[in-house]
Amino acid sequence: MNRPQLILATAGLMVVLVLFFFGNTIPPKKDAPAMAAAANAKPSIQFKDLLLKAKQRLTPEQSERITRIENSVTRGDVKEQQFKAYKQLASFWKDSMHLFEPYAFYNGEASKLESSEKSLTFAAQQFLDRLLVEADPAMENWLASNAKVLFEQALQINPANDSSKIGLGACYILGSISDNPMQGILPVREIVTKNPNNLYGQYILALGGKKSGQFDKAIDRFLLINKAQPDNMEIDLHLAECYDMKGDKQNAIKWYTTVKGKVKNENAVKELTERINLLKK
Repeated sequence: MNRPQLILATAGLMVVLVLFFFGNTIPPKKDAPAMAAAANAKPSIQFKDLLLKAKQRLTPEQSERITRIENSVTRGDVKEQQFKAYKQLASFWKDSMHLFEPYAFYNGEASKLESSEKSLTFAAQQFLDRLLVEADPAMENWLASNAKVLFEQALQINPANDSSKIGLGACYILGSISDNPMQGILPVREIVTKNPNNLYGQYILALGGKKSGQFDKAIDRFLLINKAQPDNMEIDLHLAECYDMKGDKQNAIKWYTTVKGKVKNENAVKELTERINLLKK
C-alpha cells in the first residue's frame, strides 16, 4: 500500500473509530436540495454553548473537578500550566464522558501550544474525520473552522506537506467556511493533477462533488479510488449514493448490493435491502 492509499485508509478508519468510541450516529442522507440549502446557509456554533450543554451532563463532583482544572492556570509557567490543563480536560471529556466536541476542542488547544507538526495534524484530522460524517451545517462549520486553524499552523511548520494542504482544502470544500469553495478546491486539484494516485486528494474532491450535486464528477473519482481499493466499503457506499441521487437506479442497486455483501451489521443489511427493493419498484 503506497502513501496516498495508506492516508485514505487511515482517514476512513478514523471515521469509524470516532463513531464507535463516541457513539454510533448515522447522519441523515443529504439530498441535493438539502445540500444547496446548506451551501447558502451561514451557520454558526460557539464552543461555549457546546461546553455549557456538555456540562449539563456532569455530576456535582465532576463539575467541581472540571472547574478546578479550568481555574488551574494561576501562576508560574502559564503556558505549561495551560497545556497541562488542556490535556487534562481533553482526557476527562474523552475517557469519562465520551463527548467528542469538548475533547477535540481541548486537544486542539493543547496541540496549538505544543506546536509540533505531528500533534497539530493529528488534532486537525480528528475534526476533519468527524466533519466527513456530519450532517448539520452549523456543526460542519464549527468542525471545519477548528480544523482549518490547526492545518494552517501545521503548514507554517511544513509548507510542503500535501496531506495538510488537502486537509485544509477539505475544510473549505466541505465545511461551509467560505463563499468561495474554489479556495479549497484549487490547491487539492493541483496536487491530484500532479499525482493522480493521491487517493486522499481524489477522495476529498469526490466528496466535494457529491456535496455540490456534481454526481458525475464525484462518481469518476470514487471509481478511480475503487479501482485502487476494491475492498473499501465506504467508497462502494458513496458510489451507491451518488448513483441513487442522480437517478441511476440500475447502478445504485448494483453498488448497494455490493455494500450489502460486505457489511456485517444486521440493521444495515436490513436498511440496504429495503433501499434496493424500493429502487426496483
